Amino acid sequence: MKNFKPRQEVPELVVETVNGLTFNLKEQQPKNFSLVIFYRGLHCPVCKSYLEELNTLLDDYKERGVEVIAVSANTKELAEKTVEQWDIDNVTIGYGMNIEEARKWDLYVSEGIKDAEPEEFFEPGLFLVKPDQTLYAGAIQTMPFARPKLKELLKSLDFVLDKDYPARGEA
Repeated sequence: MKNFKPRQEVPELVVETVNGLTFNLKEQQPKNFSLVIFYRGLHCPVCKSYLEELNTLLDDYKERGVEVIAVSANTKELAEKTVEQWDIDNVTIGYGMNIEEARKWDLYVSEGIKDAEPEEFFEPGLFLVKPDQTLYAGAIQTMPFARPKLKELLKSLDFVLDKDYPARGEA
């Protein structure tokens, strides 16, 4: 990561959500973490599978004091279609994040190569953010594959919370 490291403050994140609210990361007060998942958008079948799996695990994350949001650069209309067409009724979906903001999160940016893809969009990223707005852990991808496994992340969270394991990678 180029712009920030674990134990440093994460960039601002303010997006509108499909449920009509404004999500502001700085205003979140999770017990343990905010889990921010950046996804490519409605055009991505791998994102669909990933977020549908997340939808089935949300209660497990909440039990661990983790609040979750998934964010894309999609327009409001595309984000609403995402919720309608994918089985993600429990996931908070943020939309409209611009490419410049995505770059602050060190996300990779791709140019569309198919008609269904936007002209530009950001590639996936996953970030665990502590309540004090510092980065605990992050993973970014250059394409839709090789994302952190959501069930394995739950097991890791159990370890982290049980052992009070500190953020690593700050040196």
